[in-house]
Amino acid sequence: MIIFFIITISTFLRFQRFQRGFPLVESNKKKEDAPEPADDEARTIQRVALIGFLLNLALVVVKGVLAVLSGSLAVTASAIDSGTDSLASLVLYGGLKLSERKTRTFPLGLYKIENIISVLLALFIFFAGYEIARHIFISEPTIPDISVPIIAWLLAATISIFLFGQYALRVSRRTESPTLKAEALHRQTDSLSSLVVLASAVISYFGFEFEFFGISIDQVGAALVLIFVGHTGWELLSDGMRVLLDASIDFDTLDKVRKIMKSHPSVAQITSLVGRSAGRYRFLQGSVVLRTDDLEKAHRISHQIESDIHRQIPHVERVSIHYEPQTREYSRIAVPLADDRGTLSTHFGDSPYFAVVLVRLADHQVERKEIVANPHAQAEKAKGILVSEWLVGQKVDQVVLKSEVKHKGPGYVLSDAGVEIHLTSANHLDEALRTVLGPENKNTGTAG
Repeated sequence: MIIFFIITISTFLRFQRFQRGFPLVESNKKKEDAPEPADDEARTIQRVALIGFLLNLALVVVKGVLAVLSGSLAVTASAIDSGTDSLASLVLYGGLKLSERKTRTFPLGLYKIENIISVLLALFIFFAGYEIARHIFISEPTIPDISVPIIAWLLAATISIFLFGQYALRVSRRTESPTLKAEALHRQTDSLSSLVVLASAVISYFGFEFEFFGISIDQVGAALVLIFVGHTGWELLSDGMRVLLDASIDFDTLDKVRKIMKSHPSVAQITSLVGRSAGRYRFLQGSVVLRTDDLEKAHRISHQIESDIHRQIPHVERVSIHYEPQTREYSRIAVPLADDRGTLSTHFGDSPYFAVVLVRLADHQVERKEIVANPHAQAEKAKGILVSEWLVGQKVDQVVLKSEVKHKGPGYVLSDAGVEIHLTSANHLDEALRTVLGPENKNTGTAG
């Protein structure tokens, strides 16, 4: 009984500290928003699983004694449920220890052990449901002998299960552990079923003995416990099997990854993106079309995208981005202008206008030409960088300038996006285009 009180108080204190945002390990001070290292996270999950096992073990002893003393079918059903829970928690703790290992045979880790454990937990729960159903329909109904101490013990058990369930649920949300989430959801169901058992005991204590279609209130309480047990078991089984069958990770996470990939200026198109889970970890694979033919640069860009995904999406164990150069039929050329008549500007960020010219690559003929106002001409700071980012957003492939920007902010932005930079001494748009497209291309169109 002492163990039972110790675990209850310990769980309550941990829940309070976790709710206030204090670290659970005093010797490892962290900022509240800092990501938890993988080793510390694994130890936290294993610690919660161990506490769950000890709590279940204490509940088995308490409920078993109460079931014998009271003769209540509902209390007996709850004791059977706690008995299977304690065995399941022991399997869970051992499985979590194994899931962190990587071997030569399993180089990607044994993370799916967590999901296998979730499925086993579901089977344990179904077995408990079977035992409860057997007692409901086979055992002869008797009038339970309920006393105040029995009610007090049942109340203490219900509170301890609730507190541990809330603590495990908060830790599971932080660590995204499917096993811990399964354990937390199971504890929530246990707290509800324990509340039903408590209510049944209170009703029996006050002598309100009545039947529904020949079924005693004690049997009704046990049946409600059976419903809770079955619902929780089905949820755990379906979630675990989805991962074991390599179902896709949730679409919200895939959308976040897709936005990270699209945010890189060199990405012209995302051709594919798939992801799967193994335990609490995610494995992602994507293919992109990059606006560059430089293989070394393309490799650097894909590595940067992978780093961004690792940094912004939690629990990504591995991400692989495949790339290929963009196949283009047209090239978009931007030229800074001093006026809307086609006079080239010697300044980049301060240019009031830009010519955006669409050129057919097959014969270098101008398909379309338009003059647009510089949206950042009135900016007070970083005009060049703002204009560069704007041009990248316009999917510009080449820029023709009268002044060098190679080692300046705008040059870095354009180069990182795969935009080619051409220098010209021409003073008019048509002349500048001929220097880029070649003197044999006379059809450069007219500005406007």
